[in-house]
Amino acid sequence: MPTHPIMILGTTSGAGKSWLATALCRWYARQGLKVAPFKAQNMSNNARVVLGLAGTVGEIGAAQYFQALAARRVPEVRMNPVLLKPEADTQSQVVVLGEVDEALSRMPWRERSSLLWPRAEGALRELMAENDVVVIEGAGSPAEINLAGSDYVNLFTARASQARCLLVTDIDRGGAFAHLYGTYQLMPADVRSQLKGFVLNRFRGDASLLAPGPEQLQQMTGVPTVATLPMWREHGLPEEDGVFDSAPSGAGLTVAVVAYPRVSNLDEFQPLRQLPGVRLVWARTPSELQGADWIVLPGSKSTAADLAWLRAQKLDAVIAAHAHAGRPVLGICGGLQMLGEALVDTHGVDGNAAGLGLLNLVTAFEPDKLLRAGTARFEPLAAPWQALSQLTPTGYEIRHGRTQPHPSLAPPGVALRNLDGEAIGWQQGSVLGVYLHGLFEQPEVLQALFKQSLRPLDAVFDGLADFVDRHFSPGTLASLIDRSS
Repeated sequence: MPTHPIMILGTTSGAGKSWLATALCRWYARQGLKVAPFKAQNMSNNARVVLGLAGTVGEIGAAQYFQALAARRVPEVRMNPVLLKPEADTQSQVVVLGEVDEALSRMPWRERSSLLWPRAEGALRELMAENDVVVIEGAGSPAEINLAGSDYVNLFTARASQARCLLVTDIDRGGAFAHLYGTYQLMPADVRSQLKGFVLNRFRGDASLLAPGPEQLQQMTGVPTVATLPMWREHGLPEEDGVFDSAPSGAGLTVAVVAYPRVSNLDEFQPLRQLPGVRLVWARTPSELQGADWIVLPGSKSTAADLAWLRAQKLDAVIAAHAHAGRPVLGICGGLQMLGEALVDTHGVDGNAAGLGLLNLVTAFEPDKLLRAGTARFEPLAAPWQALSQLTPTGYEIRHGRTQPHPSLAPPGVALRNLDGEAIGWQQGSVLGVYLHGLFEQPEVLQALFKQSLRPLDAVFDGLADFVDRHFSPGTLASLIDRSS
């Protein structure tokens, strides 16, 4: 093959596949190689707007977006050809090569997988033909025997790529050797033969105490343990799955982000978790909002449903009291829509609902999703958001809603415009709502609001590469792309 595919498999979801794949993208890119990430299918409401096919734009999972940046590449839709965005416990929106496919979204999972694999395989083979190294991320576990006949994310991809595979497990959960051995035994024999190493992730303590476990495991499987990675919480990458832990308590500014069931794009708040003197709280109850300096309503995959949940939890009264006291409230995308007067859905996209009434706006849901990345400009703003005035942040928009001032109420002030002059943000008193995702990833925004900055993202990627370089067995990473070995 003209390329060297490497695949990161896991014993479970959350074992560390995404993090490790990102680190390897930067490690191989630093060897002067042309590297691309790939994940056949991702399930996440954390998405980014990237280059689509034929000069269009599309969306992929945030993990592959960061992996592409780590590989020093422009992110594009082939790197994550299938993205599932959960809308309910048994329903997901299916995004294929960056675009929503409504027919597949309505189809049962087992039926649609046979239709999705050819699209994913085509993207994989194109990337393999164009790159020196393709770092492939699996999903969940490759040992789900009930899904083996349709598991294109792990098994079909491993076979098609003939990748050299690493199997990573989270030793902090306990039972790591059982997880590795059981996964090895349940994997199909042909894919099992592609395993070149086990990786113990998130280890705390003296690594010598692991003996003789790794040696015994190798005797039973023939596969060596090639790395024991220490616990490292502050690596700088956002967590891909679920809501990450709140930052440590203490003195300073408390930012409470409302964590509704279908929260989306939560990865954009990772920088707040890293800022000294800022306490990030994920709030699901009124008591978790009480005493917060800021309240943030983030994006949502199901705005009307999450708004109903917010009211059922009695969070609406706390948010309103916070705003009426002149304290900062920020809504981003779906959060902006909730802060308005009404959600109007004549196309069956999301749902009708009365808003929280803190911005004199009305949102109408349209069938076509708007995807846009670029730079915007803040207008002169009043307190408490005046520090953002005239800044020109870069970010992205992913939404069905189109928002306008309420026709019968005094319009809120326009707070943010895109480069075409279109209003994509409004301020009313202490309440600010914007459609632009990614504000807290912008150094100038962090400096304006918190008088602080963070490590540049490029330095984060280099730190990841340095970490795996230190903790993998010498020569392992080079051997994975050495076809003579």
